[in-house]
Amino acid sequence: MKINIYYGGRGIVDDPSLYVVDRMAEVLKELNVQVTTYKLFEQNITTLSNTIKDADGIILASTVEWYGIGGYMMQFLDACWLYTDKAKIASLYMMPVVMSTTYGERDGVTSLETAWEILGGLLCDGICGYIADTSIFDKNAEYKRLLEKKAENFYRTISQKMPGLPTSNQVVKQKVSLTRSQDLTPQESEQLSHYVSDEKYVETQKADIRELSSIFRDKLKEDENLGKEENYINLFKEAFSPNKDVHGSYGITVSDRPGMKTIIIKAAGTALGIQAAAGDAELDVAMQMTRDTLDDIVSGRMTFQRAFMAGNMKMKGDFKLLRGLDQIFVFKGESN
Repeated sequence: MKINIYYGGRGIVDDPSLYVVDRMAEVLKELNVQVTTYKLFEQNITTLSNTIKDADGIILASTVEWYGIGGYMMQFLDACWLYTDKAKIASLYMMPVVMSTTYGERDGVTSLETAWEILGGLLCDGICGYIADTSIFDKNAEYKRLLEKKAENFYRTISQKMPGLPTSNQVVKQKVSLTRSQDLTPQESEQLSHYVSDEKYVETQKADIRELSSIFRDKLKEDENLGKEENYINLFKEAFSPNKDVHGSYGITVSDRPGMKTIIIKAAGTALGIQAAAGDAELDVAMQMTRDTLDDIVSGRMTFQRAFMAGNMKMKGDFKLLRGLDQIFVFKGESN
């Protein structure tokens, strides 16, 4: 049998809870029980919660010095809730030991019992009392015998695997208390918590994330526009109908897509040159329109002339040359 003792006090001289668990440990060892005592103030509490998986029973000990069971014990219980296998806890007996040097030992026992029930574990009768000075145990033999009996009963309960009745705390946990699964190990979580507490590190990470987001956003915009000019160029090539009388250079700029390059069309009778280029070029006709207008033109729903006359397109250059575009490009669905 293996029993772990988790002491949540500060380890001060004459701490009554520490005295009690030390005496109980002596009794348990006499019963051939393997006893390990963990002082929480000396341990990495987050990873310490994993040590209960090899135990048959545990003792949670704390001293009420002014109010409640103390931060070390609460931190340990939090770690049990977040990281410990609940199936293991369900078969694990817990005995609370709470001594008080002021007031509130019964409340402390209740806190530990309630927490362990919510975790799903099994309870054994605990020990609580007001002990202002540990010398009281040396002066009163009955107190020592009481500690010995409690230790023996704890051993007996675990050996016989005595069952306990269901409690409302367990029912409440099943109905309303849900914990998100943790993909991190306790060691990883502890390491992460140190980084999170470092404000300079967090700000650096936020800046890096913003920079990466900007880069990927720009990249997405480039990818969104990538190939758009090529798509239009292919449509123009497919719709090309040579006309020996049409000669001129044309530029189409999509005003609401700043990432798109200007589509340059050079017609010379039966020859056609078309490409996407950046910057201004010397053109006979320079046109500017929205993407929707260009889509209407290449889908045959509108001609270049009608787009200009309707005010959907701006142009600079010779209007007569503009008419030539409608002569050499016959898009699908466009009436001749």
